[in-house]
Amino acid sequence: MPLIDILSDGIFAAIAAIGFGAISDPPLRAFSSIALLAAIGHALRFCLMTYLGVDIATASLCASFSIGMGSLLLGKRIYCPMTVLYIPALLPMVPGMYAYKIVFALIMFMQNLKVPELQQKYMMEMCTNSVVTCSVIFMLAVGATIPLFLFKTRAFSMTRHEKY
Repeated sequence: MPLIDILSDGIFAAIAAIGFGAISDPPLRAFSSIALLAAIGHALRFCLMTYLGVDIATASLCASFSIGMGSLLLGKRIYCPMTVLYIPALLPMVPGMYAYKIVFALIMFMQNLKVPELQQKYMMEMCTNSVVTCSVIFMLAVGATIPLFLFKTRAFSMTRHEKY
């Protein structure tokens, strides 16, 4: 069953990434790479969190680094900039549920201004979910851009015909 869970996680991430990629209108040759990167990255994060007990921020850093490295390798092969590949592949990993919980806690906080116990509860939920959301988004950005800094010459020569 774990293999089915991992594969389904990767497939759903690939489908979402293709949808996100379609919005930015990349070349058709990039869609398979975007889907592959999203599937690998999201499945890696799923495995790290589910089977190894790694927290969501650290797992997101590892997954986004793998997406960044993959976009470096695949971008050269299909003659496409890294950002065209890794941005849509990262979007399925944005923690939407935590962001939703921030807004929900804010609304509940405002509705319970006269009940200090509930105010404290919802303020704590709002802060906790804000920290998780911001940490994950920051780690996604850092992990995906590390390969850009490690292989600067190669990253900027991907769509040029020069040797790197």
